[in-house]
Amino acid sequence: MDPLSPIDPISTLLAPPSSLQAQEYFDELISKRRNPGIKVKQNEAFGKGVYAETEFKEGELILKDQMVVGAQHSSNKMDCLVCSFCFRFIGSVEIQIGRKLYLQQLGVSVNHSECDMEDMYSDGEDYSYEENGEDSGACSSSHLRKKVELPKGVVESLMNGDLKLPYSDRFPLPPTVPCIGSCGEAYYCSKSCAQADWESCHSLLCTGEKSESVSREALVEFIEHANETNDIFIVAAKAISYTILRYRKLKATSLEEQRKDKNVSGFTVPAALSEAWKPISMGHKRRWWDCIALPVDVESSGENAFRMQMRNLASTSLELLKAAIFDNDCEPLFSLEIYGHIVGMFELNNLDLVVASPVEDYFLYINDLPSSEKKETEEMTRPIFEALGDDYSVSCEGSAFFPLQSCLNHSCCPNAKAFKRDEDKDGQATILALKPICKGEEITISYVDEDLTLEERQASLADYGFRCTCPKCLAEET
Repeated sequence: MDPLSPIDPISTLLAPPSSLQAQEYFDELISKRRNPGIKVKQNEAFGKGVYAETEFKEGELILKDQMVVGAQHSSNKMDCLVCSFCFRFIGSVEIQIGRKLYLQQLGVSVNHSECDMEDMYSDGEDYSYEENGEDSGACSSSHLRKKVELPKGVVESLMNGDLKLPYSDRFPLPPTVPCIGSCGEAYYCSKSCAQADWESCHSLLCTGEKSESVSREALVEFIEHANETNDIFIVAAKAISYTILRYRKLKATSLEEQRKDKNVSGFTVPAALSEAWKPISMGHKRRWWDCIALPVDVESSGENAFRMQMRNLASTSLELLKAAIFDNDCEPLFSLEIYGHIVGMFELNNLDLVVASPVEDYFLYINDLPSSEKKETEEMTRPIFEALGDDYSVSCEGSAFFPLQSCLNHSCCPNAKAFKRDEDKDGQATILALKPICKGEEITISYVDEDLTLEERQASLADYGFRCTCPKCLAEET
């Protein structure tokens, strides 16, 4: 390149960080996260990997990783009321149940299979289910249990706190805190989470009266488009908002330092934008329409048309987002090339955001009560349980970018796994050792079901852009 030619800001942002930049970033991140037992190092085959700095026993916690940005799936919001920043369940068991039932009555709750519900009360004759005097047998299309309709006023009493369920105080939840911008869509477990989310990205994506977006009307359009097409655009918008707000903070700090000391080096937009972009830059990226898996109903002859359709979908989403939150200094973020790579990063790197429901824990607790207490308690809880159907067990689900977990490479015979323990009540990623891990050993997880055949595993992994050469695959190939 001609040294006098202008530097392309888009190419600069999409350029992979140098080995030194990546090493410094992850070393600092591990120090902040207090995960001294691991280190991110360069890996010849996959760019980087996570290695043990100490020995880990089977079942031992390896790391907890806070997401950079994440979002609850739009459809899941019907079933789970959680903090929009840390994703803890909030309110109370009664509110969670009442809200599910209310939305269910309106016909907007997500429909789930009802085949598992019988397992909850299958420990004795008192709880066997019969149909027309006979055992209903295994769940089938003709034997799905119908949800019970509750007496009038029960749902409202659950939601407004007039009805308290027995033993629900054993499962306390943080009270709901409204959004700073008064959008009525985001709720939090604490004022600190509300403030952190506002400063991190929500101030630009809030549809409330205090929103700092360019156009609330355009923002509503963007959100509606994402909900109707693919809510991965929501988490991509959070990544852009996160970068813009980091940039503005860096700019304000730099200008204030210059005001106090004229000898401080001058502020430049490219340098500040690159620094603000750094956390997102660490994720592996490809254009979304190039890396999204081809649906099973799309034949190879239709692949080009499908990928062009996805490109056009992303372009429409971007134009709506641009109208909602555009920032002149951060203009490169609103190029289709950058947007496509951000969405693609979540397609390739996102690991499911999952938080278990306290409602499921509550009903399991009721089911395990001594028979003398259980009979009396279930006079109140059994009709509610049956009214919920399988919806009682729905977890909070979403997509997020976890910087450390995204560095974990794949193996079909992994030595670690993502697993939430009973004490893990928020959206942080939790990685546990599956077997003893020696110091210096690479820590791996499986991206696919290890019980699949070799051909099935390799086909699934092709979507990630590599062919697995782990010991299990090599042994099965011979």
